[in-house]
Amino acid sequence: MFTITIDVIKDVRLEALLELFWIFIKVNLLSTSGPASVGLLYHEVVGNLITEAQFVQAVGLSSVLPGSDALQLAMYIGYAVNGLPGGFVALIASILPPTIIILGVTMILHRVRRQAWISSFVEGLAPAISVLMLFTAWKIFEKGGSTGWEGWAIGLISLAAMVSQKVPERIVIIIAGLIGILFLS
Repeated sequence: MFTITIDVIKDVRLEALLELFWIFIKVNLLSTSGPASVGLLYHEVVGNLITEAQFVQAVGLSSVLPGSDALQLAMYIGYAVNGLPGGFVALIASILPPTIIILGVTMILHRVRRQAWISSFVEGLAPAISVLMLFTAWKIFEKGGSTGWEGWAIGLISLAAMVSQKVPERIVIIIAGLIGILFLS
């Protein structure tokens, strides 16, 4: 029998962990999205914690992997700076600001949910969201090319099923996908 040891936690520097934590808290409070945070993150870490070559490699790798680019970039930079603990600290610092903001907004909405202006606000959102969904569907059809009459039939039948509200949306989507596999592939 043999033993494999993995040296995961080596030379952990507390000051580097604190610096990583502060940088990722700051970047995620000041930026509005993952892609928007890349420039700010570049300014904060290149030359300070990692080299430009490491940063470019991190951005490239996080872009080709599935999932959130911003979180993968954070973990990569954290790992490059301070191993597994650094990656973990960078991840936590990246998700902490939006999590706290979402919890705060949820608490506020929970308190005011019965006020009349909230229901009016939600009613006002419904048409805008509908238009957004139609625009998205149009873009998908436009880029996807022609599906023929079969695709249009699946779409219209799905719409009728959802409008009638007799079939749950999840079921309509699953059935439409299966019919698409059978008739459109």
